[in-house]
Amino acid sequence: MNNLGNIVRGQIFPICLILILAFARLIPHPPNFTPVIAVAIMSGYLFKNIYLSFATLLISMILADIFIGFYNNVLFVYLSLILIAYIFFKINNKINFKNLLLYSFFGSLVFFVISNFGVWASGSLGVNNVPYEKNLKGLIECYILAIPFFTNTLLSTLFFVYSAFVTNVFYLRIKKS
Repeated sequence: MNNLGNIVRGQIFPICLILILAFARLIPHPPNFTPVIAVAIMSGYLFKNIYLSFATLLISMILADIFIGFYNNVLFVYLSLILIAYIFFKINNKINFKNLLLYSFFGSLVFFVISNFGVWASGSLGVNNVPYEKNLKGLIECYILAIPFFTNTLLSTLFFVYSAFVTNVFYLRIKKS
């Protein structure tokens, strides 16, 4: 019976997390204020299997994007999340309350650099609905105009990564008692 409980928990948790992540992107929220990057950072802490971590992130993103609509730089966004999950999956044993601040900043920065490179490379529109120039000036302009989005990304990542960490600590304490 215990094995059945482990199997059910092993399948229910990722499915619930997929639905939560997709729903968080669908409900009204400030731009880039979602728990997706936090889950990518916590993937090694939450999952024993890196492929399950990747699948959870990608399925939740695809599910939400079916409703939101796909966009020009979708592959860059997905790639950045997979890279973040991979990096932090490899260092999952070093996740603690103190270093989550640094990890949140680094994960948000990776997302910012890769996803906004995708915005620039895909020919998305910049100021006055004019595409960014395909040169260094256009790339820099793209990054500068994306700074407000980085602020939201960082704040949401900090909020959700610490929420997940604290919730897990309390869960483990309750489980032990």
